[in-house]
Amino acid sequence: MNKTITFLVKDLEKNIRIDKFLTEKLKDLTRSQIKKVITSKGVKINKKIISSASEKVKEGNQIEIIIKLNKSIHIKPKKIKIDIVYEDKEIIIVDKPSGLTVHPGAGNKDNTLVNGLMYLYKQNLSNLNGPFRPGIVHRIDKETSGLLLVAKNNFSHVKLSEQFNNHSIKRKYLALVWGVIRPLEGKISTLLTRNKRNRQLMSVSSVTGKKAITNYKTLKVFNYKNIPKISLIECILETGRTHQIRVHMSYKGNPLIGDKKYGKKRLQFKKIDKNFNKILVNLNRQALHAMSLGFIHPTRKKLLNFESKMPHDIKKMLDFLNNFGN
Repeated sequence: MNKTITFLVKDLEKNIRIDKFLTEKLKDLTRSQIKKVITSKGVKINKKIISSASEKVKEGNQIEIIIKLNKSIHIKPKKIKIDIVYEDKEIIIVDKPSGLTVHPGAGNKDNTLVNGLMYLYKQNLSNLNGPFRPGIVHRIDKETSGLLLVAKNNFSHVKLSEQFNNHSIKRKYLALVWGVIRPLEGKISTLLTRNKRNRQLMSVSSVTGKKAITNYKTLKVFNYKNIPKISLIECILETGRTHQIRVHMSYKGNPLIGDKKYGKKRLQFKKIDKNFNKILVNLNRQALHAMSLGFIHPTRKKLLNFESKMPHDIKKMLDFLNNFGN
């Protein structure tokens, strides 16, 4: 039995070969296997059959590949607790907890948000992001909490993706960072690319990469004796690159509290309040929360806005800081 899998190309730094693109997307197929599918006329770019593995893929292309179904690309539905904020015939809004990976990948194929969505909705999700990301229009990191948008069909997926691509989606994050960011309010605009030493990380570059823009505003600075300086900041994204806020805050010299990848590897304090230190040690993730999400509904053409409450672990730290010394 054959199945057609569709991809909507986005977030490409430069045009790449179709065989390389599909190898990165379809982890269970080798590059040689994909080349065989291409030469047997099983791949289309924008509805046109291609015959060369060296054909270049561009931003905005729609890729279709016909492959034989096998168990290796089957996503196992699993009953997972999912906080659904809103749902209709077109979309789902999920409030994702910290620690839940969005889609299956190396080392985690059964315990992701996608496994839970497949349990609830079966095949009634868009397939534009391939077999491992049904319904997923955009992602947030595993250790980041907050609002996530899911599409139930390809029409809605395309309309929502257009809003992400033209930066009209309104996304607001709250974060706790070390120190005081200067200036207190501003815009960070850089190029982001894969780190040359570690491809799982992103880096700011002055030469290559995709443009990333983060607007930020300091809401409060906590400056107490026996507690390192900490700032509560609001970030509004103009673009949505991988790890964007985490990289930009680290670039400014104010990494997110709890960020193990982009933060300070060793925190040494001369003297630190014991109660605060206990809260800090128990924060097992970066202090970043996707607080609000605003967009135009794909069929109703109405502006929708959603808000998420501050999660318990970040709220606990904030409450302690707000009440410290009182």
